[in-house]
Amino acid sequence: MNSSNQIQSIINDLSRQESGKMVAVLTKIFGTDHIEMAEDVVQDAFVKALEYWRKQGVPDYPKAWLYRTAKNRAIDIIRKNKHDNIIDFSDPKKQLLTSNYTLQTTMDSFWEDKHIKDDFLGMMYACCHPDISPENQITFILKILCGFSTKEIARSFITTEDTISKRLYRTKEYFRKHKIHPKIPSADKISNRTETVLGAIYLLFNEGYSATHSNQLIRKDLIQQAMILCKSLLSSEQTRLPSVYALMSLMCFQAARVDSRLTQEGELILLPKQDRTIWNKILIKSGEKYLNEGAFGKSLSTYHLEAAIAYHHCTAKSYKNTDWTAILKYYDMLLNIKNDPIVFLNRCLVILELKGPKAALKLIKSVPLDKILEKYYLYYAALGEIYQRLGYNTKAVSNYEKAVQLTYSKQEIQFLKSKIASVLN
Repeated sequence: MNSSNQIQSIINDLSRQESGKMVAVLTKIFGTDHIEMAEDVVQDAFVKALEYWRKQGVPDYPKAWLYRTAKNRAIDIIRKNKHDNIIDFSDPKKQLLTSNYTLQTTMDSFWEDKHIKDDFLGMMYACCHPDISPENQITFILKILCGFSTKEIARSFITTEDTISKRLYRTKEYFRKHKIHPKIPSADKISNRTETVLGAIYLLFNEGYSATHSNQLIRKDLIQQAMILCKSLLSSEQTRLPSVYALMSLMCFQAARVDSRLTQEGELILLPKQDRTIWNKILIKSGEKYLNEGAFGKSLSTYHLEAAIAYHHCTAKSYKNTDWTAILKYYDMLLNIKNDPIVFLNRCLVILELKGPKAALKLIKSVPLDKILEKYYLYYAALGEIYQRLGYNTKAVSNYEKAVQLTYSKQEIQFLKSKIASVLN
């Protein structure tokens, strides 16, 4: 018999992996006007699982148990509401749900593996509708697809549950008003729509990799969820695009280094001093595999280039032996695709390693300070490092202090203060 803590842990894992799929299927059945009804059914299934499994033990196939429980509850709701107008049964397949003769077999068909996968992907595209703001996209993804509670999401972004509830309400109202139906886009629209989805997934990953709204610098739960969502796109032939492989590759390379980024005391360790022996070799190999698999088609995405940069970092035997010339080439290509100030800043740091602090300072000062960079702590941290290497200690300290004021991460603040101390001492 499993202990109560073990059962809770199993349920938590299943919630992260399966609740989004269950909500997607139930939304297909009930309609987008009733997302809350779908969420309630899923929540009820997990509550029943907790109660039943504590008494009877975890079943051999816990996922199947949850699906069956949710399916039976959906059947009860349909039987109760089939004669009113609460649920729209106008779709030919859903009409079969209103007959006792066809209800069970039709319900079973909704829960076939292929339909579950397609409905989940359809819900992912709906959550990332281009007219929904990025912050609402991420909030909705965490709630609907990843099974996070409102309280957990609020804690993740250091805001109130009321704020998160309002975001969720606005998004659901947008679904209702504009009749947003979860579905995989048509072939002529899928490329552009997938880019929006990948943008949301990468935002989620980056929040986990270097959390801006949490006391923890690294949120492995968010990293895992982002990678699960991307793998879901790769599970369908329709959404198996080169840029999806490239993003999966990039996330593998980045995630491989997570355990080396903090000391046991929680202090930040930058790339030059990270212990490469504890980098996850399996993830690095997976990153290489996905990058090779994504080398088809005519377009070269930013994810391909970022993954190529991450590949060189992950496969270099040491920081000193990093192929900075190759990395510089990829940054040049990135800037040709999009003139992004963060890409420009990162390129300056490559010049710092390749040509030294004088060349890096000349480059970083060669363009007017961008509105994005003036609020970006890493811009001032980079300037601090450049001035420190040049021996301009006063300017180094001044820029490190500006960087401290622009980050909320206690690990980053602690690191920057240690840099200030190294200059003053």
